[in-house]
Amino acid sequence: MKLDILAFGAHPDDVELGCAGTILKEVSLGKKVGIVDLTRGELGTRGTAETRDQEAKDAAKILGVLVRENLRMRDGFFVNDEKHQLEVIKMIRKYKPEIVLCNAIDDRHIDHGKGSKLVSDACFLSGLMKIETSIDGKPQEAWRPKVVYHYIQWKNITPDFVVDITGFEEKKVEAISAYKTQFYDPNSKEPATPITSKNFFESLNYRAQDLGRLVGKDFAEGFTVERCLAVNSLEDLI
Repeated sequence: MKLDILAFGAHPDDVELGCAGTILKEVSLGKKVGIVDLTRGELGTRGTAETRDQEAKDAAKILGVLVRENLRMRDGFFVNDEKHQLEVIKMIRKYKPEIVLCNAIDDRHIDHGKGSKLVSDACFLSGLMKIETSIDGKPQEAWRPKVVYHYIQWKNITPDFVVDITGFEEKKVEAISAYKTQFYDPNSKEPATPITSKNFFESLNYRAQDLGRLVGKDFAEGFTVERCLAVNSLEDLI
């Protein structure tokens, strides 16, 4: 299956928090989108790997993505080396996306920055013909995505561009809320974490509103890029 967009996250819920609105919009426009989670988030304070598996499936249905896979790397301990790069390369070559979305280039959680660089490096290496990979014994062809965009997570990174997600903000929150064990729940007896506060959950909307405000829209999501963006004309920037 060839996808238009493949979104990577170090943990289940990273993609939802960072770019769910963009995914929902692209799906509504007929784009084929998939998600690959690097880990199962098994070191998360709340819930278990098993509950995260189910939550990720529930969120994927809400987002309308065609596929969601998990590479089962070690949460907290995966590294950007040949072994892990090859696993990501297999996914890139399997789905042949034109666009890859991945973690923030720098963030509070160490896995986010690591995951960002791992996926970015794998996108380049995936285009090298002499790197051989296979799935189920079948050799894969080299494939390099046209662009890699990094979504924004905990830190307030200045975006290089924003996507208007007005009209998709409620569905985005619904997808994030599929992770019932991870976010604000006044009835939960589990330990509190930085992402379980009411303030954090409310920040999902006010950050999107603030990014939207900058471009005259109601809601937006921000991304950073690895190379200059090219446009056909100045009107593309309106």
